[in-house]
Amino acid sequence: MLGQRAPRQFPFMLAILTALVTLFMLIPMALSITAGLVNNYSQGLASGLTTRWLEQVWEGYGDTLVWSLTIASLCALITIVVGVPCAYALARTRSRWARLFEELLTLPVAVPGLATGLALILVYGQFRSFRQSFLFILVGHVVFTLPFVVRTVSSAFAKRELIALEEAARTLGAGFTRRLLGVLIPAVMPAIIASALMVFTLSVGEFNLTWMLHTPLTRTLPVGLADSYASMRIEVGSAYTLIFFILVLPLLWALQAIANEVQKRYGT
Repeated sequence: MLGQRAPRQFPFMLAILTALVTLFMLIPMALSITAGLVNNYSQGLASGLTTRWLEQVWEGYGDTLVWSLTIASLCALITIVVGVPCAYALARTRSRWARLFEELLTLPVAVPGLATGLALILVYGQFRSFRQSFLFILVGHVVFTLPFVVRTVSSAFAKRELIALEEAARTLGAGFTRRLLGVLIPAVMPAIIASALMVFTLSVGEFNLTWMLHTPLTRTLPVGLADSYASMRIEVGSAYTLIFFILVLPLLWALQAIANEVQKRYGT
């Protein structure tokens, strides 16, 4: 009797656990959003609602949001252009050197972002115009996120079914370019879109590496958020968080919808 009751209770217990975890994650976000819309956080809603903190954040930090989205978009594009050919080469090469290169490629993920940023400064910091531009941050983001694209797409290229399909296309006389663009790329398109979405998300939220590489004139969204928390009142920092949600979340949802549509069209 007990053995029959347990399976029936398990879905209910799992739903309760899911609801508790969801509340644990959403309640701090809701409180942070509320703090950005009240006149005084210590008094709560009794102090009245206002949008002046949002206006103050947009006036002082609006450029960080724009640059974060720009860098994240360029980072996703560059990592796909560079990472997909690299992933194909690693998937088709069985030499020991290829495996060693793949391990070295993942080092920026394994080491702290501050260490990667310091290494980039030591190598390229002498080029002043480059060091003071957003391109310097973009390079750091590409170095950090490229392994995610290579690993994800390389796994897709290494599938036995795809290898057999490529061999069949070669037997029928298809050249490398035609095999790559007409057979391989469409087959791994879901993996490419998924990795691009991952890179975009990581780039938007990257703080440690960006904090090391930025200058007072090249702040991105996470750096600006940290500055607002450290140097101003909590209402300003919370308003910054609210603006982040308003601008970034719809974009992430749109990208996820595109990824789902690609998944339906091309399959796995």
